[in-house]
Amino acid sequence: MTTTTFRIGDLTIHRIVEQETGTRPAFDFLAGLTPDVLEQNRAWLEPDALVPGTTDLSFCFQSYVVETPHHTVLVDSCIGNHKVRPKRPAWHLKDDDYFMDALGTAGIAVTDIDYVMCTHLHADHVGWNTRLDNGRWVPTFPNARYLMSGTEYAYWVEQHAKAPIDCIADSVLPVIEQGRAELVGSAHALNDHIRLLPTPGHTIDHFAVGLGRGSDAVVMTGDLIHSPLQARYPELCARVDFDHPQAAATRRAFLERQTEAHTVCCTAHFPSPSYGRFQRWGDGFQFVVDRG
Repeated sequence: MTTTTFRIGDLTIHRIVEQETGTRPAFDFLAGLTPDVLEQNRAWLEPDALVPGTTDLSFCFQSYVVETPHHTVLVDSCIGNHKVRPKRPAWHLKDDDYFMDALGTAGIAVTDIDYVMCTHLHADHVGWNTRLDNGRWVPTFPNARYLMSGTEYAYWVEQHAKAPIDCIADSVLPVIEQGRAELVGSAHALNDHIRLLPTPGHTIDHFAVGLGRGSDAVVMTGDLIHSPLQARYPELCARVDFDHPQAAATRRAFLERQTEAHTVCCTAHFPSPSYGRFQRWGDGFQFVVDRG
């Protein structure tokens, strides 16, 4: 289990790691990536973001818990236990204590969470929305409201009706059916400390989460960017992105904005420690980690 806690202003942020050993073949994951580009960047990608001597990108799977003066918020809920994910052996019917132990190390109980913010509805971002209880999926965080984009939800429900999607069935619909969800616009502001930032492209209505009193001291990126290599080359898209041109434009605009603002960004899948700031690097950007 891995938990990292840090403070920024009046926010306390806990990084909750569920899996830190994920890898994906770079050329399978990133559309348009060439061997020349990968080799040109190998020296700085290794050993954290690229498995040394291979062409495999490294990924971390994690959530963030943010304590504001008003609420305790979970941003994305990672992979989850007992979920049927046959295409992902490391996730399939997983049964371990890593996520819950990491929460406990941070001093957070499931009853402490006031809001779960679902940046989008992919399996590794909604898994702990629910837990299995006597054969039934129930909300893991019994006191929480689950915020998700109404547009995002409508899209995935439509797709699920055409062909069943496991994560929608086991991790999204149960919180809807049990009245725990709030469907909002992707520019929704919860209060003076929490606001959603529309960042579409990876999915139809993906959002990032801005945190801080009146302005964004911290931004949770969700999946608008997966690898530090995409900061260097914002036009590199994940093959699974819903709309590649939109995803690339969203990513570059986000990096421009957060670089100018010098915002602390908490990424979903960058290697540890996963949070830091972006700065300019030629025509692109580089991620400078904050190692506390």
